[in-house]
Amino acid sequence: MNSYKKPYIIAEIGCNHKGQIEIAKELIKIAKIFCNVDAVKFQKRNNVELLTEEQYNAPHPNPQNSYGDTYGAHREYLEFNLAQNAELKKYCEEIGIVYSTSVWDLTSAKEIASLNPEFIKIPSACNNNYEMLAWLCDNYKGEIHISTGMTTKNETEDLVNFFTEKGRNKDLVLYNCTSGYPVPFDDVCLLDINLLIEKYSDKVKHIGFSGHHLGIAVDVAAFTLGANIIERHYTIDRTWKGTDHAASLEPEGLRKLARDLKAVHKALTFKSQDILPIEQVQRDKLKNQKV
Repeated sequence: MNSYKKPYIIAEIGCNHKGQIEIAKELIKIAKIFCNVDAVKFQKRNNVELLTEEQYNAPHPNPQNSYGDTYGAHREYLEFNLAQNAELKKYCEEIGIVYSTSVWDLTSAKEIASLNPEFIKIPSACNNNYEMLAWLCDNYKGEIHISTGMTTKNETEDLVNFFTEKGRNKDLVLYNCTSGYPVPFDDVCLLDINLLIEKYSDKVKHIGFSGHHLGIAVDVAAFTLGANIIERHYTIDRTWKGTDHAASLEPEGLRKLARDLKAVHKALTFKSQDILPIEQVQRDKLKNQKV
Protein backbone atom coordinates (compact mmCIF):
# COMPACT_ATOMS: atom_id res chain seq x y z
CA MET A 1 0.00 0.00 0.00
CA ASN A 2 1.35 3.40 -1.00
CA SER A 3 1.26 5.72 2.02
CA TYR A 4 2.42 8.71 -0.02
CA LYS A 5 -0.20 11.25 -0.99
CA LYS A 6 -0.79 11.55 -4.72
CA PRO A 7 1.28 14.37 -6.26
CA TYR A 8 -0.65 17.55 -7.04
CA ILE A 9 1.13 19.69 -9.63
CA ILE A 10 0.57 23.42 -10.02
CA ALA A 11 1.76 25.32 -13.10
CA GLU A 12 2.52 28.84 -11.90
CA ILE A 13 1.80 31.04 -14.91
CA GLY A 14 2.04 34.17 -12.78
CA CYS A 15 2.70 37.07 -15.15
CA ASN A 16 4.29 34.95 -17.89
CA HIS A 17 1.29 35.71 -20.12
CA LYS A 18 2.86 39.10 -21.01
CA GLY A 19 -0.41 40.86 -20.22
CA GLN A 20 -2.28 39.08 -23.02
CA ILE A 21 -5.34 37.00 -22.17
CA GLU A 22 -5.01 34.85 -25.29
CA ILE A 23 -1.48 33.83 -24.22
CA ALA A 24 -2.88 33.10 -20.75
CA LYS A 25 -5.51 30.81 -22.26
CA GLU A 26 -2.91 29.12 -24.44
CA LEU A 27 -0.80 28.45 -21.33
CA ILE A 28 -3.85 27.00 -19.55
CA LYS A 29 -4.71 24.75 -22.49
CA ILE A 30 -1.15 23.45 -22.88
CA ALA A 31 -0.89 22.84 -19.11
CA LYS A 32 -4.03 20.71 -19.25
CA ILE A 33 -3.71 18.85 -22.56
CA PHE A 34 0.03 18.51 -23.05
CA CYS A 35 1.54 18.78 -19.55
CA ASN A 36 -1.19 16.89 -17.63
CA VAL A 37 -0.94 19.01 -14.47
CA ASP A 38 -3.67 19.59 -11.88
CA ALA A 39 -3.87 23.37 -11.57
CA VAL A 40 -2.72 26.67 -13.04
CA LYS A 41 -2.06 29.77 -11.00
CA PHE A 42 -1.93 33.48 -11.79
CA GLN A 43 -1.09 36.55 -9.67
CA LYS A 44 -3.26 39.49 -8.60
CA ARG A 45 -1.91 42.81 -7.38
CA ASN A 46 -3.45 46.17 -6.57
CA ASN A 47 -0.31 48.06 -7.45
CA VAL A 48 -1.34 51.42 -5.96
CA GLU A 49 -2.02 49.66 -2.64
CA LEU A 50 1.05 47.45 -2.79
CA LEU A 51 3.68 49.97 -3.89
CA THR A 52 4.73 53.30 -2.42
CA GLU A 53 4.42 56.29 -4.75
CA GLU A 54 8.19 56.31 -5.07
CA GLN A 55 8.30 52.60 -6.01
CA TYR A 56 5.40 53.02 -8.44
CA ASN A 57 7.07 55.87 -10.31
CA ALA A 58 10.62 54.51 -10.26
CA PRO A 59 12.09 52.86 -13.36
CA HIS A 60 12.10 49.06 -13.53
CA PRO A 61 15.36 47.76 -11.96
CA ASN A 62 15.97 45.67 -15.11
CA PRO A 63 14.76 47.85 -18.01
CA GLN A 64 15.13 45.03 -20.54
CA ASN A 65 12.37 43.13 -18.67
CA SER A 66 10.02 46.10 -18.35
CA TYR A 67 6.64 46.49 -20.04
CA GLY A 68 6.34 50.18 -19.06
CA ASP A 69 8.29 53.39 -18.49
CA THR A 70 8.01 52.99 -14.70
CA TYR A 71 7.79 49.96 -12.41
CA GLY A 72 4.15 50.83 -11.71
CA ALA A 73 3.32 51.05 -15.42
CA HIS A 74 5.13 47.73 -15.94
CA ARG A 75 3.07 46.04 -13.22
CA GLU A 76 -0.20 47.52 -14.48
CA TYR A 77 0.51 46.29 -18.01
CA LEU A 78 0.83 42.70 -16.72
CA GLU A 79 -2.27 42.90 -14.50
CA PHE A 80 -5.56 41.19 -15.35
CA ASN A 81 -8.68 42.78 -13.84
CA LEU A 82 -11.35 40.83 -11.96
CA ALA A 83 -13.50 40.29 -15.06
CA GLN A 84 -10.50 38.84 -16.92
CA ASN A 85 -9.71 36.55 -13.99
CA ALA A 86 -13.33 35.39 -13.99
CA GLU A 87 -12.97 34.67 -17.71
CA LEU A 88 -9.80 32.64 -17.08
CA LYS A 89 -11.47 30.68 -14.26
CA LYS A 90 -14.42 29.89 -16.54
CA TYR A 91 -12.03 28.73 -19.26
CA CYS A 92 -10.23 26.48 -16.74
CA GLU A 93 -13.56 24.94 -15.71
CA GLU A 94 -14.49 24.34 -19.36
CA ILE A 95 -11.35 22.32 -20.07
CA GLY A 96 -11.10 20.63 -16.66
CA ILE A 97 -8.17 22.18 -14.81
CA VAL A 98 -8.16 24.00 -11.46
CA TYR A 99 -7.80 27.80 -11.50
CA SER A 100 -6.04 29.70 -8.73
CA THR A 101 -4.29 32.99 -8.07
CA SER A 102 -1.67 34.39 -5.70
CA VAL A 103 -2.89 37.55 -3.99
CA TRP A 104 -0.48 40.28 -2.93
CA ASP A 105 -2.76 42.64 -0.97
CA LEU A 106 -6.13 42.85 0.77
CA THR A 107 -7.99 44.35 -2.21
CA SER A 108 -6.75 41.56 -4.48
CA ALA A 109 -7.62 38.94 -1.85
CA LYS A 110 -11.20 40.23 -1.65
CA GLU A 111 -11.54 40.31 -5.45
CA ILE A 112 -10.21 36.78 -6.01
CA ALA A 113 -12.16 35.36 -3.05
CA SER A 114 -15.33 36.61 -4.79
CA LEU A 115 -14.56 34.09 -7.57
CA ASN A 116 -14.45 31.29 -4.99
CA PRO A 117 -11.48 29.30 -6.39
CA GLU A 118 -10.53 25.98 -4.76
CA PHE A 119 -7.45 27.58 -3.24
CA ILE A 120 -5.77 30.97 -2.94
CA LYS A 121 -1.99 31.35 -2.63
CA ILE A 122 -0.12 33.82 -0.45
CA PRO A 123 3.38 34.55 -1.80
CA SER A 124 6.38 34.54 0.50
CA ALA A 125 6.57 38.33 0.22
CA CYS A 126 3.09 38.76 1.76
CA ASN A 127 2.89 36.00 4.37
CA ASN A 128 3.23 38.57 7.17
CA ASN A 129 0.21 40.60 5.98
CA TYR A 130 -2.01 39.52 8.87
CA GLU A 131 -4.79 41.92 7.92
CA MET A 132 -5.13 40.05 4.61
CA LEU A 133 -4.72 36.63 6.24
CA ALA A 134 -7.36 37.42 8.87
CA TRP A 135 -9.83 38.57 6.21
CA LEU A 136 -9.30 35.38 4.21
CA CYS A 137 -9.68 33.17 7.30
CA ASP A 138 -12.96 34.89 8.15
CA ASN A 139 -14.45 35.25 4.66
CA TYR A 140 -12.98 32.64 2.29
CA LYS A 141 -13.75 28.95 2.75
CA GLY A 142 -11.23 27.33 0.38
CA GLU A 143 -7.67 26.20 1.01
CA ILE A 144 -5.06 28.86 1.77
CA HIS A 145 -1.60 28.03 0.43
CA ILE A 146 1.40 29.92 1.85
CA SER A 147 5.05 29.94 0.75
CA THR A 148 7.74 30.26 3.42
CA GLY A 149 10.53 31.81 1.35
CA MET A 150 12.45 34.63 3.10
CA THR A 151 10.62 33.64 6.31
CA THR A 152 12.21 32.72 9.65
CA LYS A 153 11.31 29.54 11.53
CA ASN A 154 9.69 31.69 14.23
CA GLU A 155 7.61 33.55 11.64
CA THR A 156 6.41 30.23 10.21
CA GLU A 157 5.49 29.10 13.72
CA ASP A 158 3.53 32.32 14.23
CA LEU A 159 1.69 31.72 10.95
CA VAL A 160 0.60 28.21 11.89
CA ASN A 161 -0.43 29.38 15.37
CA PHE A 162 -2.50 32.18 13.81
CA PHE A 163 -4.35 29.75 11.53
CA THR A 164 -4.87 27.37 14.46
CA GLU A 165 -6.39 30.16 16.56
CA LYS A 166 -8.66 31.02 13.62
CA GLY A 167 -9.70 27.36 13.33
CA ARG A 168 -8.39 27.26 9.75
CA ASN A 169 -5.15 25.28 10.12
CA LYS A 170 -6.69 22.23 8.42
CA ASP A 171 -7.20 24.39 5.31
CA LEU A 172 -3.57 25.58 5.39
CA VAL A 173 -0.91 24.31 2.96
CA LEU A 174 2.69 25.29 3.82
CA TYR A 175 5.31 25.37 1.08
CA ASN A 176 9.04 24.99 1.46
CA CYS A 177 10.52 27.72 -0.74
CA THR A 178 13.67 29.70 -1.39
CA SER A 179 12.95 33.11 -2.89
CA GLY A 180 15.24 33.67 -5.88
CA TYR A 181 14.97 33.58 -9.70
CA PRO A 182 16.55 31.18 -10.46
CA VAL A 183 17.80 29.47 -7.26
CA PRO A 184 21.11 27.53 -7.37
CA PHE A 185 20.85 23.95 -6.13
CA ASP A 186 22.80 24.56 -2.93
CA ASP A 187 20.21 27.19 -1.92
CA VAL A 188 17.16 24.99 -2.54
CA CYS A 189 17.52 23.44 0.96
CA LEU A 190 15.21 20.49 0.38
CA LEU A 191 15.74 19.05 3.85
CA ASP A 192 13.71 21.93 5.29
CA ILE A 193 10.76 19.89 4.00
CA ASN A 194 11.59 17.39 6.74
CA LEU A 195 11.43 20.16 9.34
CA LEU A 196 8.03 21.35 8.11
CA ILE A 197 6.69 17.78 8.13
CA GLU A 198 8.05 17.04 11.62
CA LYS A 199 6.57 20.22 13.08
CA TYR A 200 3.36 20.75 11.15
CA SER A 201 2.18 17.68 9.20
CA ASP A 202 -0.38 16.88 11.91
CA LYS A 203 -1.54 20.51 12.11
CA VAL A 204 -1.89 21.61 8.48
CA LYS A 205 -3.57 20.02 5.45
CA HIS A 206 -0.49 19.47 3.26
CA ILE A 207 3.19 20.33 2.94
CA GLY A 208 4.19 21.63 -0.48
CA PHE A 209 7.27 22.69 -2.41
CA SER A 210 7.54 25.81 -4.57
CA GLY A 211 10.69 25.62 -6.67
CA HIS A 212 12.54 28.29 -8.63
CA HIS A 213 15.51 26.10 -9.58
CA LEU A 214 16.55 24.75 -12.97
CA GLY A 215 15.56 21.30 -14.25
CA ILE A 216 13.13 18.81 -12.73
CA ALA A 217 15.22 16.44 -10.58
CA VAL A 218 14.78 18.45 -7.39
CA ASP A 219 10.98 18.32 -7.50
CA VAL A 220 10.94 14.52 -7.55
CA ALA A 221 13.18 14.53 -4.48
CA ALA A 222 10.87 17.04 -2.77
CA PHE A 223 7.90 14.76 -3.40
CA THR A 224 9.82 11.77 -2.08
CA LEU A 225 10.59 13.71 1.09
CA GLY A 226 6.84 14.20 1.59
CA ALA A 227 5.88 17.44 -0.19
CA ASN A 228 2.88 16.23 -2.19
CA ILE A 229 2.01 19.62 -3.72
CA ILE A 230 4.60 20.73 -6.25
CA GLU A 231 4.50 24.21 -7.81
CA ARG A 232 6.73 25.36 -10.67
CA HIS A 233 6.80 28.53 -12.75
CA TYR A 234 5.82 27.76 -16.32
CA THR A 235 6.09 29.60 -19.63
CA ILE A 236 5.88 28.92 -23.35
CA ASP A 237 9.33 30.38 -24.02
CA ARG A 238 12.05 30.94 -21.41
CA THR A 239 13.65 33.64 -23.59
CA TRP A 240 10.59 35.92 -23.45
CA LYS A 241 10.90 39.34 -21.80
CA GLY A 242 10.11 39.28 -18.08
CA THR A 243 11.62 38.43 -14.71
CA ASP A 244 10.21 34.91 -14.20
CA HIS A 245 10.72 33.27 -17.60
CA ALA A 246 14.34 32.23 -16.91
CA ALA A 247 13.29 30.33 -13.76
CA SER A 248 10.31 28.70 -15.49
CA LEU A 249 9.79 25.35 -17.18
CA GLU A 250 8.72 25.23 -20.80
CA PRO A 251 5.87 22.82 -21.72
CA GLU A 252 8.14 19.84 -22.43
CA GLY A 253 9.84 20.22 -19.04
CA LEU A 254 6.54 20.54 -17.19
CA ARG A 255 5.16 17.50 -19.03
CA LYS A 256 8.21 15.43 -18.03
CA LEU A 257 7.93 16.64 -14.44
CA ALA A 258 4.28 15.56 -14.22
CA ARG A 259 5.16 12.21 -15.82
CA ASP A 260 8.06 11.59 -13.43
CA LEU A 261 6.14 12.57 -10.29
CA LYS A 262 3.30 10.21 -11.17
CA ALA A 263 5.74 7.39 -11.94
CA VAL A 264 7.61 7.87 -8.67
CA HIS A 265 4.32 7.92 -6.75
CA LYS A 266 3.48 4.48 -8.19
CA ALA A 267 6.94 3.18 -7.30
CA LEU A 268 6.93 4.32 -3.65
CA THR A 269 5.64 1.06 -2.18
CA PHE A 270 6.89 -1.94 -0.24
CA LYS A 271 6.86 -5.37 -1.80
CA SER A 272 3.49 -6.97 -1.12
CA GLN A 273 5.10 -10.42 -0.86
CA ASP A 274 8.63 -11.82 -0.80
CA ILE A 275 8.52 -12.94 -4.41
CA LEU A 276 6.35 -10.83 -6.67
CA PRO A 277 4.51 -12.56 -9.54
CA ILE A 278 6.72 -10.71 -12.04
CA GLU A 279 9.75 -12.17 -10.22
CA GLN A 280 8.39 -15.70 -9.95
CA VAL A 281 8.67 -16.15 -13.69
CA GLN A 282 12.32 -15.08 -13.55
CA ARG A 283 13.00 -17.14 -10.42
CA ASP A 284 11.66 -20.28 -12.06
CA LYS A 285 13.76 -19.60 -15.11
CA LEU A 286 17.01 -18.24 -13.66
CA LYS A 287 17.45 -19.14 -10.01
CA ASN A 288 19.13 -22.35 -8.79
CA GLN A 289 20.18 -23.39 -12.29
CA LYS A 290 22.58 -26.25 -12.44
CA VAL A 291 26.03 -24.89 -13.15
